[in-house]
Amino acid sequence: MLPGMETELSRRLGVEHAIFGFTPFPAVAAAISRAGGFGVLGAVRYGAGDELARGLDWMEAHTGGRPYGLDVVMPAKKVGGVSEADVEAMIPDGHRTWVEDLLAKYGVPELAEGDRAGWRITGWMEEVARSQVDVALQYPIRLLANALGSPPADVVERAHARGILVAALAGSARHARHHQEAGIDIVVAQGYEAGGHTGEIATMVLTPEIVRAVDPLPVLAAGGIGSGEQVAAGLALGAQGIWLGSVWLTTTEAELPSRALTEKLLAAGSGDTVRSRALTGKPARQLRTEWTDAWEDPAGPGPLPMPLQGLLVADAVSRIQKYETPELLGSPVGQIVGRMDEERSVADVLDDLTRGFERAITRLNRIAGRE
Repeated sequence: MLPGMETELSRRLGVEHAIFGFTPFPAVAAAISRAGGFGVLGAVRYGAGDELARGLDWMEAHTGGRPYGLDVVMPAKKVGGVSEADVEAMIPDGHRTWVEDLLAKYGVPELAEGDRAGWRITGWMEEVARSQVDVALQYPIRLLANALGSPPADVVERAHARGILVAALAGSARHARHHQEAGIDIVVAQGYEAGGHTGEIATMVLTPEIVRAVDPLPVLAAGGIGSGEQVAAGLALGAQGIWLGSVWLTTTEAELPSRALTEKLLAAGSGDTVRSRALTGKPARQLRTEWTDAWEDPAGPGPLPMPLQGLLVADAVSRIQKYETPELLGSPVGQIVGRMDEERSVADVLDDLTRGFERAITRLNRIAGRE
């Protein structure tokens, strides 16, 4: 009898597999939970609380009573009393002109009058993120994760008061120890290979470092993982679960903005990503495109710090996506994109992970002389 992808943490949360699936799409998150994993809905694409409430209402109606969580983006340093308009006013006119000139170079049309940018990142503005937490705590979520470090102490306390575990992503053992001191329950060790914001240390090195640094806190391994064999490797390194994000982008339940972007992800290899500040102002792994190359060009103005960069490019990214400009079209994604070469349902991805995990365990048992 082969063991399942089950750990002390997965049993604590009441899920069959220790697979934590982060995604901005409710349909994907719900499908992960229904398939025996733990779906984690990303809040950053939503605006203030009322908008997020609609996504969580959908989750409640489609998870079949299975547990799920929410990922917010709360800055490590609190900046209260600052509105999106205040931040927008800080963006230099020269950067705005440069972006418009770049879009004109590739013939990207403007959004129609009344169209709202579909790609917004106001979710990591302090006031917006807090409103999202206020709404989320009204739902039976089992996990609240923060992608930008430890949430503020009062947020951790409020979550714990409702029996909700709190997780935070870390790119180094130093960051992980800070999370532990802040009362975090789970540390996500996100390696260099991961999509989105990521640090400089590879998953194979980072995971055991963080496991040792925060023992006995449970650790989730993240970055460059997309097969059951890699799941087994992460658990062998001491992780109590695996945090997966990129692999869900090409599932049939994903709601990517265009078919062209799906095709681009399916065709990409592991070497076709780059860590760039072009999207948010912080290094984030994404598809390498002429858009990311332009932001790295010394002749350009260079990216602004977070959150200025995200607000600067919001309309531009929406225009690129809507009009499917091939040279500029991209997405945050990890190096595992080279393995994402066909569309599959979420359930099929979980089945494949299970089979690969079983193959790895069988192989190790044979090496150990147990078969």
